[in-house]
Amino acid sequence: MIEDEMASGQIHPKGASVVSADDGGDEKFENVLRPKNFDNYIGQTEVKENMRIFISAAKQRGESLDHALFYGPPGLGKTTMAGILAEEMGANLRMTSGPALEKPGDLAAILTNLQPNDFLFIDEIHRLRQPVEEILYTAMEDFAIDLVVGKGPSARTMRIDLPKFTLLGATTMASLLSGPLRDRFGHVEKLRYYEPDEIEQIITRSARILDISIEKESAQLLARSSRRTPRIANRLLRRVRDFAEVVHQGKITTPVVKDSLKQLAVDAIGLDRSDQEFLRTLCLKFGGGPTGLGTLAAAIGEDERTIEAMIEPFLIREGMLQRTARGRSATAAAWFHLGLEPPTGSHLFD
Repeated sequence: MIEDEMASGQIHPKGASVVSADDGGDEKFENVLRPKNFDNYIGQTEVKENMRIFISAAKQRGESLDHALFYGPPGLGKTTMAGILAEEMGANLRMTSGPALEKPGDLAAILTNLQPNDFLFIDEIHRLRQPVEEILYTAMEDFAIDLVVGKGPSARTMRIDLPKFTLLGATTMASLLSGPLRDRFGHVEKLRYYEPDEIEQIITRSARILDISIEKESAQLLARSSRRTPRIANRLLRRVRDFAEVVHQGKITTPVVKDSLKQLAVDAIGLDRSDQEFLRTLCLKFGGGPTGLGTLAAAIGEDERTIEAMIEPFLIREGMLQRTARGRSATAAAWFHLGLEPPTGSHLFD
């Protein structure tokens, strides 16, 4: 298994936030909490029900499942879904990632070692190099690969037949996937952000698996601070558990959660220290904007790419930030969330 070589494809700034959806070294912890079947998989109801039907149909026909692509923001369960599909089909799952496959031979070695009906999961599949991606075209359609043997005038093409397998792809940037590759997937499913009650159920389930006592109100409070993302919810639960065991008496209560989130600099809706600093700088130093990205990056001492990838998406989704041709602007929701009054005569109330 090539699981150790997996890469997320996201930006990893120093001191990654506890509410970042990147792995953050918690892969082993997450594997303990991953559901192994659809019955324990909370959320993504539409995708889950669709895949259940497709799996039942494939089993009835005695065929392998068609290739499937899952896309969406990090931390929503794409890898978990891949594991469940393989489990439901009673097949082996091989795992790798786009960045780990540097040359065609790397992919060819994996494909030729697959057994009939195996599942091959490629994380961040949009980061495959073009020569590697081209190997997949015939592998997905004809279950064969064409390799060039030798060099110069004596070079020849050799076709190697492959067992029927199912390719599962996952990406956080579906737009970067080439058209020819995307069109070869029989199922293309988008994973959405979770509802607060779904995150609460996930936290309660994770606490039960970890043998942690947590009150319902505490689970609801954690859920509201988890950015509607299971990975973040489980990571916050782990951090709160540390505070509960060391500072308190082991049980996670509402005061414990509030104190822990305060220590972690995470507020009631999941904004961390970087998010809050960004908004405060935009509102207090630049009157709410519009302000250029470069100016904001210099003001808070952060890299522009990190701001675009790690800070702005959540603020935009929560309706606190606007990207305009003139720069970044804070909305009325941002001012009120910070406990500030928008400037008199602000365009926010036009």
